[in-house]
Amino acid sequence: MKGSAYLIIAGAFAAFTGVAAAQSQSGGSSGGPAASSVGAGGASSGSGTVGTGGTGASGGTSASTVGTGGTSVGQSGTSSSIAGGGSAAASDGKISSSNKVTDNPNMLQDQAKAKAQNGGTWSKSMTKTKVKQGDQLTSRTKTMAHEPGGPPAKSTTRESIAVGK
Repeated sequence: MKGSAYLIIAGAFAAFTGVAAAQSQSGGSSGGPAASSVGAGGASSGSGTVGTGGTGASGGTSASTVGTGGTSVGQSGTSSSIAGGGSAAASDGKISSSNKVTDNPNMLQDQAKAKAQNGGTWSKSMTKTKVKQGDQLTSRTKTMAHEPGGPPAKSTTRESIAVGK
């Protein structure tokens, strides 16, 4: 992707705010652990976009991440963008979140992580998004939530889009 223009945006969390609402409607209000993730993508005429996001929630903890990537291939070169972000909340515990963007001539990559913990109860989410060579877009979100005494709730969503030149 030599000579390509890159636009790197961090903190595009608002793109998937509907994930938290969907999660609470699909079992999050029952009090047990719940995890959900969603994704979308598409390509047309040398351009494409991809994105995934998700939320895990359990016992006063919540963790959400999102990632998006896009590219456009034209006569004057390739332009690509990538974004991601995460957020965590705990009623009485520890939280952490991070977002890392890697840029090299062959690929853009974003990795967002978020985790919340109240003792043995925890929620976490991780989203990894890649734009390879300006023509292969992938995004994966994994979410988990756990309360002691039971199995964790898990959800994984993967999207992969090939952009024709």
